[in-house]
Amino acid sequence: MTTVADRSVSSARPLRSARATVAAYVSLTKPKLVELLLVTTLPAMMLADGGWPGTGLVVATLVGGMLAAGAANTINCWYDRDIDRLMSRTRDRPIPSGVISPRNALVFGVMLAWVSLVLLGLFTTPLATALAAAAVLAYSVLYTMVLKRRTRHNTVFGGLPGAAPVLIGWAAVTGSLDWPALVFFGIVFCWQMPHFWALASRFRFDYFRAGVPMLSVVAGPVTVGQQSVAWAWGTLGTSLLMVPATPQLGWITGLATLGLGAWYVAESHAWLRRIRSGGPDRPMKLFSVSITYMTLLSIALVADVLV
Repeated sequence: MTTVADRSVSSARPLRSARATVAAYVSLTKPKLVELLLVTTLPAMMLADGGWPGTGLVVATLVGGMLAAGAANTINCWYDRDIDRLMSRTRDRPIPSGVISPRNALVFGVMLAWVSLVLLGLFTTPLATALAAAAVLAYSVLYTMVLKRRTRHNTVFGGLPGAAPVLIGWAAVTGSLDWPALVFFGIVFCWQMPHFWALASRFRFDYFRAGVPMLSVVAGPVTVGQQSVAWAWGTLGTSLLMVPATPQLGWITGLATLGLGAWYVAESHAWLRRIRSGGPDRPMKLFSVSITYMTLLSIALVADVLV
C-alpha cells in the first residue's frame, strides 16, 4: 500500500528532474558569459540615444541579444563536446556528462538563434538584426568550427563577435553606426585579450590535453604576459578616445577611462612580473580585475549620460 509520504517523494522526483533539465539547458548558454556581454549593450544604447531609449526597446534588445549570445554558446558546446570531455573545467557540462544529447543541444541552439533574430527583427532595426546574425555565425562557425583548433590567433578572431553587443545596442537605437559605437567596440575588443588569456593560462594544461592551440599552450608564459600587457595598453589608449568621440560624455567617463585603464595596465604588468619571477603567477587575479574594469566602465558611461 502506497503511503502519503511515498506519493510525495514520487511526485517530487519529476519536479526535481524537470528543474535539473532546465538548468542544464540554461548552462549550455553560458549565462555568466552572456551577462558580461550584456553589460556593454545597455551603455551603448544609452549613448546612442543620449538618455533612456525606452523600456520596450531596451527589453527587446537585451533579451534578443541574450538569446543570440546563448545560441552561439550552445552551438559552441555542441561542436566542442569532444574536447570538453578532455578538460577538467568542462567535462561536467551537460553534453559530455550525458545530461543532454548532442542532437537536442543543437536543436536548442538553432531555436534560440531563430527566436533572437525574430525578436530583434520585429522590435529593433534591420542593422541590429543583421549584426546579431553575423555575431552568431562568427562565433559559432568561424571561431568555434574553423579557427579555434587551427590557429593561436583564435582569441583575436573570437574577440570580434565578443564585442558585437556594443554595435548591436547602438544600431538598435539609431539604425546606423557612428564613431562612439566603434570606439566602444574597440575598447571591448582590446579588453578581451588579457581577460581571456589570463583564464586560458589558468587552464593551459586543459587546452594542451585537448589539443587546442591557445596562446598559453603554443607560446611561453612570458610571451602571453607580454601580449596581455600590450593589449591592456591598447584598451587604455582606445578608451581615452571615448570622450572626444562622444560629445555628451564628460568628466565621469574621462576619470573612469583613465583610472580604470591605468589599473588594468598596472595589473597586467604585475602579472608579467609574477611570471618572470618564477613564482605563482596567479592569472585569475588579472581575470577578476578585467571583469571589474568592464563593469565599472559601463556604469560610468551610464552615469555620465544620465548626469
